[in-house]
Amino acid sequence: MRNIREIIVHCTATKFNREVTVAEIDSWHKSLGWKGIGYHYVVMLDGKICAGRQVEEAGAHCIGHNSSSIGVVYVGGLDGMGQPKDTRTREQKVSLRNLLVSLKDRYPQARIFGHRDFAAKACPCFNAKAEYADI
Repeated sequence: MRNIREIIVHCTATKFNREVTVAEIDSWHKSLGWKGIGYHYVVMLDGKICAGRQVEEAGAHCIGHNSSSIGVVYVGGLDGMGQPKDTRTREQKVSLRNLLVSLKDRYPQARIFGHRDFAAKACPCFNAKAEYADI
């Protein structure tokens, strides 16, 4: 098993009301030349958590951190004009927190970050490190 040291939260960078499927993300990532979806978990607009890449496999979601992290993405992250915004639904907030608690239980040494903590991006469009500091 991989040594998981980080759990990194992302957004799909899609408009707030647009549902996105795991298959669609998989297709996007394959079009980049990757072997498939780079995230391990996807949190849908209704809060449903879907599996992405197997946790045993290194992700493809954060350069320099993939081998020792788990990538979690929520659908959304852009307002109606396409600008970065925390668009998480109430259901997404609850499910995302529950997922992170579960992952922290499984990987107690892991720390939670947002993609923006490692890249010059707005992703996940909120301060995940601060919001989940209590986990």
